[in-house]
Amino acid sequence: MARPHWQRCIAHFDDQVTNFIKDYFGNQQRSCLIVAAAGFDPRSRQIATLLANTLGNRLHGLFIREERGTPDANLVAAAEGNANALRATVPSSEVRSVEIFGSDNAPVAGTRIASLIAGYHIPDGTTDVILDMTALSIGIGFPAAKLLLEHCEKEGIAFHVMIASNPELDDEIASEPGDRPMAVRGFAGADQTDSTLDVARIWIPQLAKGRSAALNDIGRSLGETYKICPVVPFPARDPRRADTLIAEYGPQLVDEWQVDPRDLVYISEHDPLDCYRTLSTLKARYDETVDQIFAPSIVLSPIGSRVMAAGALMAAIEHDLPVHYIETIRYDFDPNKPLIAAQPDLVVHLLLSGQAYQEIAPMEQVATETSFVGRVTP
Repeated sequence: MARPHWQRCIAHFDDQVTNFIKDYFGNQQRSCLIVAAAGFDPRSRQIATLLANTLGNRLHGLFIREERGTPDANLVAAAEGNANALRATVPSSEVRSVEIFGSDNAPVAGTRIASLIAGYHIPDGTTDVILDMTALSIGIGFPAAKLLLEHCEKEGIAFHVMIASNPELDDEIASEPGDRPMAVRGFAGADQTDSTLDVARIWIPQLAKGRSAALNDIGRSLGETYKICPVVPFPARDPRRADTLIAEYGPQLVDEWQVDPRDLVYISEHDPLDCYRTLSTLKARYDETVDQIFAPSIVLSPIGSRVMAAGALMAAIEHDLPVHYIETIRYDFDPNKPLIAAQPDLVVHLLLSGQAYQEIAPMEQVATETSFVGRVTP
């Protein structure tokens, strides 16, 4: 389903998010459900706390505890601490565990989260649903976003995505990938089995520190590709982050993937709409270029920054793009260790559906006619 209003998506950043929450959710008629992670990530509480400060008892919560393997004791302790803090912050909430792997060690995260959301009763009178993607894995966050968005659009509920991002912290969280690359549940892409044309596939992996083994496995599982267009963060808080990643992935880029430097995709580390628009433009141009010659296919692998992944999520939903990933077996992180290069979190808010879009035409009038809008991206 086309969502042209996303081209003029209502978005807020950093201090704008705090102002938006106060102005928008200060309306006593609004009742909100937040769906978020209750894991070890130190950022897990931030969005819920911001919302609770304004909404009070009008805020309800569904917090997801991702269960995988036998995690380190310090990660379990951190997750328990965050879960308890979230229950205290949002008294009208529950913490639900979701097994990431089945008894045969096959990834089942998508199936489990879909079942949980399908059976969950959103409180009566809810006007807004917020998905906090800060600490949700791709295998949980993407299916949850798609299902919640579909429900909200059907019921006339406003749907938001929020993220507390910290690239320096992301670099400190190491992960061990599984051995089964696969499509994210609900993101297998358009069915091309009936096409009479050969499929020409472009793979767009998002480069992230320490994830080369996972991306290698995903790339091999896709088979033959027409082009590989890696995504690197630029502009970024660390102006050398893109260079560092290109150096880390040098052997893969040159020897295995044979990437032309002109095919690197530079996307803002802080603005998910830059990712969404860039991928949308790439798809439109590619479709036009190979029209009636090849069946075009663009495969996304948004491993890494949740801000950039949110933009990939929007593009995948709107254009029915496949998203391939590899599930994480375990994480390695010391939540008690101070960061060497500590930086404040970057906070992002996106309004993806709701009455705000229905009431405003043309979209250019949003900034002046809607009091709670902090920024309408150009």
